[in-house]
Amino acid sequence: MASIISKKYSIVQIALFSTIFSTITCGLLYYFLERKNEEALITNSAKYCDYSVKRIQGFKFVKPILWVDENCESDNLAGTKRKITEIIDKYKQMNGVTNTSVYLRTGPQWTVVNENEKYQPGSLFKVPVLITILKMDEENPGFLNKVISYKNPIQVDKKLNFPSKTIQLGSSYTIKELLTFMIKYSDNVATVLLEQNMKNEILQKLFSDIGLEVPNAYSSEYLFTAKDYSLFMRTIFNASYLSSENSEFAAELLSECNFKDGIEKGIPSNTKIAHKFGEAGSNDEKQLHESAVIYLGDKGYLLTVMTKGKDIKTLSSLIGEISRAVYNDVSSK
Repeated sequence: MASIISKKYSIVQIALFSTIFSTITCGLLYYFLERKNEEALITNSAKYCDYSVKRIQGFKFVKPILWVDENCESDNLAGTKRKITEIIDKYKQMNGVTNTSVYLRTGPQWTVVNENEKYQPGSLFKVPVLITILKMDEENPGFLNKVISYKNPIQVDKKLNFPSKTIQLGSSYTIKELLTFMIKYSDNVATVLLEQNMKNEILQKLFSDIGLEVPNAYSSEYLFTAKDYSLFMRTIFNASYLSSENSEFAAELLSECNFKDGIEKGIPSNTKIAHKFGEAGSNDEKQLHESAVIYLGDKGYLLTVMTKGKDIKTLSSLIGEISRAVYNDVSSK
């Protein structure tokens, strides 16, 4: 009888120990799994980034989307940003460069260097003029075929470091031909004729629609950051503001820009690029800028570089070196 009781107690004890062991094991497992989940949640929260949606206002029933953006820079471009910063620092120390800003976007990922510095756009302002003229054509079909006569001489004060072709006094041109001279050759005389036939309120609406401060018609200058200026290039290449046909025409014109002394110096010669450059500044401080979409097969990236310094050739070399570093990084991914 005693042996039977002893065996029963042994079984009970085994069952009890088994229950306790299982409880402890499950508790520990639950603790570590929950701890792991909490750590993952914290990690993901740290990397979480809000989105902002930019829509065109002014319609009664619809709100067309211009773009959807992440509000924070991409960690994947941190290494590229570091290389860009090192190049800029080198030029500041050795070559008299005073300021440089860079905006880079590849797909939804973006990064920016020296985000808040503002620059005189120079001929970069011709891109919003281009968009405005094409928007006028959409509102008044056939406007691009309107003929403008260049009858009276137009004096252009600024001496260009990168001169090109210009329209001829006494000749007549369609609006479309003037756009070609303005973008392909950066012709300031053609630009003046276009601005004389441009509705300023449509230009102002463009700035308002993409989220920039509306330019004052009586102001002598408008300053841009590199990130802000890039919105015009995105507006064209997203085909989100103009019709697809006019967006394609604008992009094709930009692909014919004959400026070779900036971003093109940093990419292979057979690479497709659509871009615009601008000169500004004074005798004491030169400014040279360029904004471009560089195509890599089915993908591409947007690069805007804005610079200030004492020597225009040095600024040209700086833009080329930044372009080379960005191309090498983006094309290898």
